Amino acid sequence: MNGMSMPSRRQRKRRDIPMTEQLAPAIHVQGLEKSYKQKKQDLRVLRGVDFDVARGSIFALLGSNGAGKTTAVNILSTLLKADAGTATVNGFDVAAQPADVRESISLTGQFAAVDEILTGRENLVLAARLRHLKDAGKVADGLLARFQLTDAAQRRVSTYSGGMRRRLDIAMSLTGNPPVIFLDEPTTGLDPEGRIEVWKTVKELAGKGTTVLLTTQYLDEAEQLADRIAILHHGRIIANGTLAELKQLFPPAKVEYVEKQPTLEDIFLAITGGGGNGSSEINDDSEINDSSDRTASNDGIKVKEER
Repeated sequence: MNGMSMPSRRQRKRRDIPMTEQLAPAIHVQGLEKSYKQKKQDLRVLRGVDFDVARGSIFALLGSNGAGKTTAVNILSTLLKADAGTATVNGFDVAAQPADVRESISLTGQFAAVDEILTGRENLVLAARLRHLKDAGKVADGLLARFQLTDAAQRRVSTYSGGMRRRLDIAMSLTGNPPVIFLDEPTTGLDPEGRIEVWKTVKELAGKGTTVLLTTQYLDEAEQLADRIAILHHGRIIANGTLAELKQLFPPAKVEYVEKQPTLEDIFLAITGGGGNGSSEINDDSEINDSSDRTASNDGIKVKEER
């Protein structure tokens, strides 16, 4: 990081992570709480959040606007202090070892943080120099090739499509090869083609060993990308599992005309209370209360579901 041949003390510490820590989750969160002070009463945004993220996996934190997704990411990236609970990233405590956490991560926010006046290559060279990397030009060229941006390297970013800007933004985040990356609603505002470009990029990141924590409110995005999905609702994780495990929480459908498997949208709405009124009853194990039978209408076809 400092351009010298000998690694710094902090770099040596990162490289010599004990085997037990390598096997531990890349992200561990337990009992995380956060409130914001308001005039009349405090607004409790996080109310005891727990989850783990395995190394080299894609973990989706799914929730509606205001559910607390960005607050959780800001705490894990050391931008915000929690009121209670503990969290570790890459083996480092976010409260006690914030500098080590920051060296282990990269954060990509909801909007691309690129300089539109500069070319794509100039943006990457700048990012590499800010991280004090040797041979910033070579680092930039490697990232341009990795993210299929070589042909656009000498163009100003102002001429890029939304998907290209987002890919460049993620490429800038990966200068220095951080083992953990946070993507906070990375496809917000993108058209379908741009979203698919970003999805492909995220899958490639995990395929090369990077741990990705993705926040999103798009159900199909979580369904397409995530190895595990946690649903954050009113400041609590009310469900956490693989897509197959979450589908098991939903009453299996017995259809009169055409059998239809529940989508992630069906699961999300069922366990968060449908119209967002929070009226659904969830027990301590985050399971949906059994219903002997339920009738739903889908495109005019009545579907009867039985447990």
